Amino acid sequence: MKEPTTLKELLKGRLTKKELERLVTSYDMLGDIAIIEIPKELKKKEKLIGNALLSLHKHIKVVAKKSGAHTGEFRIQKYRIIAGAKRKDTEYRESGVLMKLHLEKTYFSPRFGTERLRLAKQVKEGEEILVMFSGIAPFPLVIAKNAKPKMIYAVEINPDAHKYAVENVRLNKMENKIRCFQGDVRMIVPTLRKKFDRIAMPLPKGGEDFLDVAIKLAKKNAVIHFYDFLPEDEFHLAEEKIANACKKLRKKCRILGIFRCGQQSPRIYRICADFKVY
Repeated sequence: MKEPTTLKELLKGRLTKKELERLVTSYDMLGDIAIIEIPKELKKKEKLIGNALLSLHKHIKVVAKKSGAHTGEFRIQKYRIIAGAKRKDTEYRESGVLMKLHLEKTYFSPRFGTERLRLAKQVKEGEEILVMFSGIAPFPLVIAKNAKPKMIYAVEINPDAHKYAVENVRLNKMENKIRCFQGDVRMIVPTLRKKFDRIAMPLPKGGEDFLDVAIKLAKKNAVIHFYDFLPEDEFHLAEEKIANACKKLRKKCRILGIFRCGQQSPRIYRICADFKVY
């Protein structure tokens, strides 16, 4: 008899036909933690579903479900362990780097991995780079590993995320390539007394409020990567936000491209608008 290879196949006969139709079969993998959505109709079966995931993937040691939306200044999310070890910390590998993280203390999305590598591949040798809202330092680490920048400056306001960033930089032996700073971007960046060749703004919700900071810190011909959440037929709004911010600062800019790099909800996408400042 053929061994089950999917969650639905494994739970056939253990869930009713109606329950199988409600089952969410996609899930995120963060190291040895699987994160799955459990519809309210299947709440009583969540332990069964979690244990099925454990048996399906031998490297998974923890199964968690989201418990509410991202909240607060740090965009933190609550999780509930439904199967496996009772912990929420793990190690995650991406594009040649190893990162430690905690589900509830920091914001991190594995779905941003392709985008992080896309940015790294654009970096020219010798660039000085600023990463605003840098979290546990995934953007700085992936860039440092896959490009040859002179130095990357990472600024993060969440003290827990900053501690993980410092540890991750040390873990990957990149102390000579990445400098981490804890605090508000508006307060920290002026103390650096620098301008940058490239600036990444990986904060899709509210990042537009910091466009003025990024534009002021950009060298001539610098590239800025601005992220936003927008409906699929309104990507042009990102261009308008950039144009308005540049106009207020009497700067010229040119949009290099708008890229989809994830989906927040049906028809709402996380996008990146790359633009050059003159």
